[in-house]
Amino acid sequence: MLCSTIRDILTGTEAKYGAEDAVRYKVKKNEIASKTYSELKRDSESFSAALKELGEQGNHIAVIGRTSYEWLVSYFGIVDGGSVAVPLDASLPAADLCELLDRADVTVLIFDEVRSDAAEMAKSRCPKLKYRISMQAEEDAGTILSFRGLLEKYKGEFNYTPEPDQLCTIMFTSGTTGKSKGVMLTQRNLAENATCLDMKIPERTVILSVLPIHHAYCLSMDILKGISLGSVICINDSLMRVVKNIKLFKPEMILMVPLMIETIAKKLQESALIPAAIVKSQVFGKQFHTICSGGAYLDPSYIDLFRKYGITILQGYGMTECSPVISTTVSWNIRKDSVGQLIPNCEAKTVDGELWVRGSSVMQGYYKMPEETAETLEDGWLKTGDLGYADEEGFVYLTGRKKNLIITKNGENVSPEELENQLSLNRLVGEVLVREAEGVIEAEIYPDQDYIKKKHVKDVEAALQKVIDDYNQGAPLYKRIYRLKIRDTEFEKTTSRKIKRF
Repeated sequence: MLCSTIRDILTGTEAKYGAEDAVRYKVKKNEIASKTYSELKRDSESFSAALKELGEQGNHIAVIGRTSYEWLVSYFGIVDGGSVAVPLDASLPAADLCELLDRADVTVLIFDEVRSDAAEMAKSRCPKLKYRISMQAEEDAGTILSFRGLLEKYKGEFNYTPEPDQLCTIMFTSGTTGKSKGVMLTQRNLAENATCLDMKIPERTVILSVLPIHHAYCLSMDILKGISLGSVICINDSLMRVVKNIKLFKPEMILMVPLMIETIAKKLQESALIPAAIVKSQVFGKQFHTICSGGAYLDPSYIDLFRKYGITILQGYGMTECSPVISTTVSWNIRKDSVGQLIPNCEAKTVDGELWVRGSSVMQGYYKMPEETAETLEDGWLKTGDLGYADEEGFVYLTGRKKNLIITKNGENVSPEELENQLSLNRLVGEVLVREAEGVIEAEIYPDQDYIKKKHVKDVEAALQKVIDDYNQGAPLYKRIYRLKIRDTEFEKTTSRKIKRF
């Protein structure tokens, strides 16, 4: 059902599945606790009431922390009560977090105790900040309020009806190529993006949430779409324990970024001699059936690989500025070379090779950045920065990033992503970045350390040079790679696992 406010999503599902589990999470190594939809709605409304009593209703409220029930309560309490949520990346340095708090005009900070350092620094560095609220504190401590204490003190219903076009969330971009920007998203932006497409996902599907919760893809598809379906959202406590948590929670579906999928794929390829049913049962569980991929290019060969194990990969495309989904594949209509069909509330056109999109998911603009907003929005159209097009059936095809284009001395345009995707197919290549360096195309590669050990590769440089040579044999002159640089550490990445290019 199409919803135009986030409150409509939660209240509609609570009315249908109130006593059923909404969230499951670990409390000990192998012990799971849960909260129902009625508890989630009650606690979030209590927090809405707390913000009003503090005099902060309508203001900008930041949330910093790992995925948790408290994070979810905070978010729904903020946006359903008429305030503006500012989810922040918990992995950022404290000074960077304070800079974002100040830029976003935040007056209340809700924080996980793992980032108490940021909360302490914000006390002196963020003059607009009035309240700091600890998710874990049992009681108030000095100027820091207890989240649990506020829920208990203001327990009860809170009736507020947000307007669909009311600002509800400011999400900062990951900043792979420059300064992060605060994307202003309305209730309608997020709610319609999550609910406008019926993907035929069964209600009460068990979802394991593994992506950072401050990220638009996780918030929209794991949380908002998941809740709209009455799903059970299971919280993964660490990327290092994903496999163990799959066995513990027994999910049916997981949202991942391509780098995660590629890592699993390489392990599956090494287990090719073991019967697929056994691998499926031991790694994923018999009940697991779907991976949703988004955030970057995924080689189509992985779709075929996972299908052997009874797992469907649904590839999508989007960006924070579009709440974030622009297109997605559905299980009954997959085209491996496409990033899916435009969702119903979105249309697209190509201007000078660049994909532009328009629809109810497109942001209001960048917070307090009018020049950047004007550069990105034109007559309601969002300039994605991606090179590509949508065909007559709405299937989207991408070829690279406009800002990343390499222009050779002969005037030829080369998409580095195209070359990176080709090189990544080789098992020896762990991570790769292609760019222009001193007039030639250079590939910087971090080799796969596990593969080196397993295959006893002694001369890594020679082996990687052969990878380059093999690629060059089939490439036109202007797309050939003339310089190899080998890394001994992984590339720096954003929290959505994208390599930072600059």
